[in-house]
Amino acid sequence: MDFASLMSWVDFTSGLSTRMSGAACWAYAILAVTTLPPLLPNAVLLITGGMLAARGEMSLVLVLLSVAGSALAGDVLIHRFGWFAGRRVRGGAVGRGRRGELFDWAARRVQRGGIPFVVGVRFLPSGRLLGGLAAGAARYPAGKFAIGAALAEVVWAAYSVGVGYFGGAVSDDPVYSVAIGLGLSVAVGAVAALAQRRATAATAPNVSKGA
Repeated sequence: MDFASLMSWVDFTSGLSTRMSGAACWAYAILAVTTLPPLLPNAVLLITGGMLAARGEMSLVLVLLSVAGSALAGDVLIHRFGWFAGRRVRGGAVGRGRRGELFDWAARRVQRGGIPFVVGVRFLPSGRLLGGLAAGAARYPAGKFAIGAALAEVVWAAYSVGVGYFGGAVSDDPVYSVAIGLGLSVAVGAVAALAQRRATAATAPNVSKGA
């Protein structure tokens, strides 16, 4: 199995990456459309956008604006959905078992933690969806949520596109550039996941008590 086939198996949006080179106007639209919904894997596209920006084929500023702006729009939509359908969501599939406990925990913590919590929860596994739904269900103000989400998405976009930009600056070969970017992304993600797991384990007693 070659690298392209492996990436297509891991991230089904990666097949769109070949359409980005030489068609910048479509490339920005592809980045925006695939970033808007939560839980849609598009890491290869983000890295490819960064790589093309490093090679001068796309504007780095426009890539970041497309990604961060689309992600923020998606966050606001998730928050509004949680605002109007939060109780229904809590009573449905999201509200069962561990997911229900996390939903209740996030709904409580967003009122206490405010904007810093909105920023931090974005980087937890499935945190974009969980944080937005819980904040909406808890009636956390849309304006404050948008500020926190904007800060989080700027950081997330800078990192996600930045690893591709670095890969493009290091190598002129697009395959190697994407591979370098993915390697950095996986390494950082693994460290973040380990840190999050340790933090969760340390605060588990408090969460179970309703902290």
